Amino acid sequence: MKTIDELLRQGVDGKRVFVRADLNVPMEGTTITDDGRIRAVLPTLKALTGAGAKVIVASHLGRPKGAPDPAFTLRFAASRLGELLGRPVSFAGDTIGSEAHSALANLEAGQVAVLENLRFNAGETSKDDAERAEFAARLAALADVYVGDGFGAVHRKHASVYDLPRLVPSYAGYLISSEVAVLKKLTEDVQRPYVVVLGGAKVSDKLGVIDHLLEKADRILIGGGMAYTFLKAKGHEVGISLLQEDQVPACLEYLARAEKKGVEFVLPVDVLVSADFPDLKTKAPANPTTVPATEIPADQEGLDIGPQTRQLYASKLADAATVFWNGPMGVFEHPDYAEGTKAVAQALADSPAFSVVGGGDSAAAVRTLGFDENAFGHISTGGGASLEYLEGKTLPGLAALED
Repeated sequence: MKTIDELLRQGVDGKRVFVRADLNVPMEGTTITDDGRIRAVLPTLKALTGAGAKVIVASHLGRPKGAPDPAFTLRFAASRLGELLGRPVSFAGDTIGSEAHSALANLEAGQVAVLENLRFNAGETSKDDAERAEFAARLAALADVYVGDGFGAVHRKHASVYDLPRLVPSYAGYLISSEVAVLKKLTEDVQRPYVVVLGGAKVSDKLGVIDHLLEKADRILIGGGMAYTFLKAKGHEVGISLLQEDQVPACLEYLARAEKKGVEFVLPVDVLVSADFPDLKTKAPANPTTVPATEIPADQEGLDIGPQTRQLYASKLADAATVFWNGPMGVFEHPDYAEGTKAVAQALADSPAFSVVGGGDSAAAVRTLGFDENAFGHISTGGGASLEYLEGKTLPGLAALED
């Protein structure tokens, strides 16, 4: 990939630079609850504005249905971006219409405008190549140069990610360059022991990465809702815990492959359970009970790893040289079920290992639980993109930049 440093050496003074960022931040109403993805694009934007570019920032937010939806506006993300940049950022209420063109026409060198949510246009996510290409062509009319810096979207074959960079000179921003460099450390010449920690709700979301990492990892630690399908595969009852019955055969296969290859596959030994899912809005006390992972009562749901498992996982991480972590260990949004996720984060913060927190809920958990981001080797902005890269898949957004 050509990088932004090459672009800056050529000069961007007065040029219209279209930056495909990832401003897909979690929201509660009009409040941004985690601005990590906005902060991640700041180095690229500061470099471009400092060199005199007219910067157009575009992104998606959530999953609107190809039409404007005020619940998914980028207006608040644009406002937060301006605060972080310490300068006014204009906002266009559309992506390819009159407001976008007006915002661009009023931009002076070193200024920034943010377009409205790209997914308000059906062409952005269309599976029809022609429809997607038409939307990309109209975006290209806004730009002299394209900079891809939305790592969280590079696994999507979308117009602004895949088609647009083929229409104008294209470069990788600082965020994408750093994310790819980090992921190469997890796939090429890995320092060992290499420990992978996987959590989150569904085992089906992680099948591909487990399959691929069984060839590379020394240990795989499992937590979160996905752990209960593995426990079921080992013959244990899991009560009313999250269970994907159709994935039990796949879990059995992975457990057998791990044993054959000498990969240590570690499951919880105790869990926190309750008959009721906690209230995540009021954070009312949940009063969970700790039980052995092999003895979950029929009317109870596992919602976090227990104290013995926390200690066990910390010991399995203590001698690691490389760690990849994706997915919380429990319902970390509630204080009564946050200790498992907190224990893994603390073990990584205390470890000298090169640790990568793989985006999504894991990154949000690290920040929500008050950890210093500098305590980790890298906190990714793209959970899905990171997982697909580690699965060995070709990511459309990276392929387009490489072309």
